[in-house]
Amino acid sequence: MVMFKTLRADYRRHGSSLTEPAFVSLAIYRYGRWAIGLKSPALRWLANKPYALMKLLILNVTKVWIPPQVRIGADFHIIHAEGSLSIHPDVVIGDRCGVMHNVTIGTNMRSGAPVIGDDVFIGVNSCVLGPIRIGDRVRIGANTAVTTNVPSDSVVIGSPAKIYPSLPIFAAKKPAGAAAGAKPAEQKALANEG
Repeated sequence: MVMFKTLRADYRRHGSSLTEPAFVSLAIYRYGRWAIGLKSPALRWLANKPYALMKLLILNVTKVWIPPQVRIGADFHIIHAEGSLSIHPDVVIGDRCGVMHNVTIGTNMRSGAPVIGDDVFIGVNSCVLGPIRIGDRVRIGANTAVTTNVPSDSVVIGSPAKIYPSLPIFAAKKPAGAAAGAKPAEQKALANEG
C-alpha cells in the first residue's frame, strides 16, 4: 500500500524514531489524508473519528498543524519539530521540501494560500502568506516574511522579504589562475595544462 511506503520513508527521514514529533505529526497527517479520500461516506465518517481524537490529543502536544486537505509532495521533511508549524488547508507543497520550526504557511486575511515548488527550504521563524507562488529550489532564510511571488533559484531573506538570485555575482566562474592571483605567465601555463 502506498501510504505505508510513504510512512516508512517519513520514518527514516525523521530519525527512525516512533516518538519523533515530526514523524508522529506526519503520520497523523497521512492518516487524515487517507481518511478524507475514502469514497464511502460511512467509511469516511468512521475513519475521521480516530483522526479527530489524534488531532486533539497528539497534535496539541507536537504543535505541528498539517490539515489533511494540504497537498504535500514526496520527501517532505520537518526539521527540528521543537516549535510550532502551522499550514493552511489550501496550501500545496512540492517534492523534497524542508521546513524548520516556528513556521507559518497560509493566508494573510485574504482568500488563497501559497503554492510552493520543489526543493524549497523554509527557515526558522518564517512566514509564507497569501495567494503566492514560491518557485523551485528557493531558500527562505530565518525570520523572513514572504508575501510576494518568488522566482525559482532564489534566496529570500528579511522582513519584508528581499529576493536575491541563489548564486551571487562573486561566485561566477573566473578564468583558471585568476582566483589564485596568478601572474599572466602562470595563467597562460595553467590554461595550457587544462
